Amino acid sequence: MIEQLLTDKHINQTKIKELLSDLFVKGTDYADLYFQHSLAESWFLEDGIVKSGAYNISHGVGARAVKAEQTGFAYSDELNIAAIQKAINFAKGISKHQEVQKIQNFWTIPCVARYSNSNPLDSLTSEEKVALLKNIDNIARKEPKVQQVSASLSGAYTEVLIVSTDGVYQKDYRPMVRINVSVIVEHKGRIESASNGGGGRYDYQNLITQNLAEVYTKEAIRQALVALESKDAPAGKLPVILGAGWPGVLLHEAIGHGLEGDFNRKGTSVFTNKIGEQIASEKCNIVDNGTLANRRGSLTIDDEGTPTQNNILIENGILKNYMFDKTNARLMGLESTGNGRRESYAHIPMPRMTNTYMLNGKDTLDAMIASVDNGIYAVNFDGGQVDITSGKFVFSANESYLVKNGKITTPIKGATLIGSGDEVLKKISMVANDLKLDEGVGICGKDGQSVPVGVGQPSLKVDELTVGGTQV
Repeated sequence: MIEQLLTDKHINQTKIKELLSDLFVKGTDYADLYFQHSLAESWFLEDGIVKSGAYNISHGVGARAVKAEQTGFAYSDELNIAAIQKAINFAKGISKHQEVQKIQNFWTIPCVARYSNSNPLDSLTSEEKVALLKNIDNIARKEPKVQQVSASLSGAYTEVLIVSTDGVYQKDYRPMVRINVSVIVEHKGRIESASNGGGGRYDYQNLITQNLAEVYTKEAIRQALVALESKDAPAGKLPVILGAGWPGVLLHEAIGHGLEGDFNRKGTSVFTNKIGEQIASEKCNIVDNGTLANRRGSLTIDDEGTPTQNNILIENGILKNYMFDKTNARLMGLESTGNGRRESYAHIPMPRMTNTYMLNGKDTLDAMIASVDNGIYAVNFDGGQVDITSGKFVFSANESYLVKNGKITTPIKGATLIGSGDEVLKKISMVANDLKLDEGVGICGKDGQSVPVGVGQPSLKVDELTVGGTQV
């Protein structure tokens, strides 16, 4: 799509090289052009009826010139030479010079494309998409306590072309689908709600072949019914067992952001200048891996044309690496780790996570539970807040249980986990061998930009965390 659009506007590789050369004036260290074409749709069901749907087409180009720590950036929603030239003229304004510099010859990165140029929006007809959503409603209504059901289905397909002064000329294809289910249940006057869903970089057919609509619907109902039985959470400093999978969002927020290159270059992270130091329990091994097949956070290349990779961040508790884009890596005399990401052509890339998770340990969940006399088992999380500089966080658990005398007992509500990322890492005493990645719902926000990400972890035990509860 993207190359055809450019061809239709008489923009071939030779012309692109001319435009890039014009952007790379004397005094700048690096420049790139990011062309993008995207298709997106969404469907929404409520009260058994598909009440709304939307379809969107967008395309444009971002022009960036970099000089030391300065960035000149502009974008155009139009893919024509005149509009692109205007963006280039603005972006290169960070330099007082107009003399162009020589750029490297273009080359294609030797990496295996993870996704084909097949549009996932075409994998089901409109009638089949509606039927999929209505089936969710039918499944949910079989539970007598379910009072309301809503569901959404969304898909997107993006093609990008990235060209840069260090020789990158790279296309990439990026599919994405997602389905989500929310239910409200009522019993004896008590009302609770829950949501579940997932997706990834595949097409709608995958949702059907794996029966994911039914799986997510039943899981949303299960969580809502558990909430109906929940009691107020206790408060205090307690041992906390974090479940496998989605609870890895705590690692993402409280630790992952602190390992992004820009925060460490600027000295604003709690992990700054700690490469090679023991910052966590020796049981902790954490990676950021953008190469996992079909995962929401995975990419063939990042948004600067660097192949994604499996970056070892923490090994046996020792900090091994940060995550870098090209700019922050260059300023620190290092290489990009394939973590330069942007929300769209209208945004500047920055160091961002892909799929960030802790690796398996050798313990078991049963052994963790048995080791706790009085604590909490947190299975699922809602949102949270994190201060990147200090690493301090507050997270809300939407499904958790009391652990008494080595056994899981009453479900509780209103539990919030309060702590600091660097402190939590040191208090992890057990890591299970039940690694699970999230279902594919992660969205990461940073500096006003949102990108899809993945999280995960095995079950793990933190010896002590501050729990904010609602118990009187």
